[in-house]
Amino acid sequence: MRRGFYWKLAAGNIRKNSKTYLPYILTCIVTVAIFYIMRSLTRNPGLNNIIGGSFIHNVLALGSAVVSIFAVIFLFYTSSFLMKRRKKEFGLFNILGMERRHLARVAGWETVYVTLAGLFLGVMLGIALDKAMFLVMLRITGREVALGFFVSGKAVMDTVGIFVSIFALIYIHSVWQICRVDPIELLRAGNVGEEEPKAKWLLALLGLCFLGGGYTIAITTQNPIASVMMFFVAVLLVILGTYLLFVAGSIALLKLLRKNKRFYYQTKHFVSVSGMIYRMKQNAVGLANICILSTMVLVMVSTTTSMMLGMEDIIRNRYPADFMLYLEGKSGEREGEMEAVRRLQKEWAMPVTREWIYTYLAFSAVREGEGFSVKRDRAFSVEDDTYTFFFITLSDYNAVMGEEKTLQTDEIMIYSNRQKFDGSVLRLFEKEYHVVERLKDFVGNGLYESMISATQYVVVPDEETIDWLYERQKESLEDFAREIRCVYSFDTAAGEEEQMAFYYAMEDLFAADEGHELEVRADGRKAYLDINGGLFFIGIFLGTLFVMATVLIIYYKQISEGYEDKKRFEILQKVGMSRAEVKAAIRSQVLTVFFLPLLLAGIHVVAAFPLLSKLLALLNLYRTGLYMACTAVCFLAFGIMYVCIYALTAKNYYRIVSGTK
Repeated sequence: MRRGFYWKLAAGNIRKNSKTYLPYILTCIVTVAIFYIMRSLTRNPGLNNIIGGSFIHNVLALGSAVVSIFAVIFLFYTSSFLMKRRKKEFGLFNILGMERRHLARVAGWETVYVTLAGLFLGVMLGIALDKAMFLVMLRITGREVALGFFVSGKAVMDTVGIFVSIFALIYIHSVWQICRVDPIELLRAGNVGEEEPKAKWLLALLGLCFLGGGYTIAITTQNPIASVMMFFVAVLLVILGTYLLFVAGSIALLKLLRKNKRFYYQTKHFVSVSGMIYRMKQNAVGLANICILSTMVLVMVSTTTSMMLGMEDIIRNRYPADFMLYLEGKSGEREGEMEAVRRLQKEWAMPVTREWIYTYLAFSAVREGEGFSVKRDRAFSVEDDTYTFFFITLSDYNAVMGEEKTLQTDEIMIYSNRQKFDGSVLRLFEKEYHVVERLKDFVGNGLYESMISATQYVVVPDEETIDWLYERQKESLEDFAREIRCVYSFDTAAGEEEQMAFYYAMEDLFAADEGHELEVRADGRKAYLDINGGLFFIGIFLGTLFVMATVLIIYYKQISEGYEDKKRFEILQKVGMSRAEVKAAIRSQVLTVFFLPLLLAGIHVVAAFPLLSKLLALLNLYRTGLYMACTAVCFLAFGIMYVCIYALTAKNYYRIVSGTK
């Protein structure tokens, strides 16, 4: 054949199939751009100037891995839609005399065009947006915007290497699909009727069991530690359950609808239900993918948004005061050190607005029956039945909180930060303490708020009780015993720069004291803003990618099904269906296919809410109402976008089926 024939034919094929090829190429460009931006950001030297930069670097590297895995799965999936649409075309070429090796050349040139367009335009778009994305990340994390432009050659090479490999694999898979099938079968592709799929009740029931198991874990898990460990189990069960329900359960549901004569024997339902039964075998995986992607978008965006909006609450829970100095020993024993800090405050003219001092003892105890025991081998356990108890005297509590509460010898008050203490009596070291009040607020302690385990803050009657508890836990824990400590905290009206300077002065003051810990809220705020801002950035980034994937899957599914249904609806019109009835049947089918994944995604998000709330609590975000509001807004926004996609694709579907322009 003439030189240049194949690449010209391939170019013409892409132009003729622009309705299907253009969205695919645009998706390739955006996916390449996102991957490049993430790889470039990980190598941006500006990350070294950010507190928590190493964490953001790791998150971005993980995001790059997620995008690459996603690109393999998603581009393979979308290319299968293209190949399905093109099989008849390749069959015609084969019948007209082109051998399979010639078809492979045509497919090869088409892959080359897509690869070059996707890589070149994607990398160019990535380079153009890279600086903007870095500036956005700096703005989110509250950092100064740096001047200059950065292009990572290594990121370009990584991007080219990854996506050339992906497109090469797609090409091999496409050629295999073309060459393994008889040309007559290729020509008849799309016209071959499928046998009615059987209702696999056992798989449908198994899918319900998986979903029920995942939902049960999400709803019933109370322990914060357990919530971390069980989260991934719940996610796996929900994903498996979703796929099984769509693959097996959807067919079973449609057959039940068919048995309902009152519902089924309506023109629009008769056509849509019967059509979906036969097609659900190939539809099911696509619908499950849409559902999973929708759930991922909603969870990712709502959680990261909640963390960003609740930043100040997180910081104040972790850092209850501007300055917190932790010292070994009782407060009365460390008066000298506290006076030294007060003298330093006067030297610096530090405007102190509030200060508080208290003594505490904290150690872990294991629930055994109705009581608790302190064991050396479980001192640092994070199991479900392990609690951390934080004891403070009534006098210190009243002084710090401005209260005038009273307690009898065997009475206590309790505040729970993450997991409620549900007993009316605390049995510890063979003594019983009666809980007379469950506190709604408590004096802050940043060190124990930062711990992943739940803490029970206990107000005891006097210092003698603290001393007795200390001696008993020392007997039980031996060298693992915790010491009595005191906290000197204060707030100031000074700015953050002054606070940081005073922080370094205090560090110099206590340089010789190995038993001290010093924290300043200003430094913590920068660290949290960097970390949470980075997570928010990645959440929005990946959310955008998954939304794009959802849109494209829906688009291709509706377009490909439109061409398949065209002849079927033409026949139905010839046998007596009106155009209005055809339109109603189309609407019924499209609505079912469209909104079933969104409905199930909404149920997934609602079921996951209790578990995700506990995970956010581990990060010191206790505002369940904020997370609920963010989830509702995200679902509403996603729902509006979903409706817009429905309106667009339903219109195109009807145009294809009806033959109108």
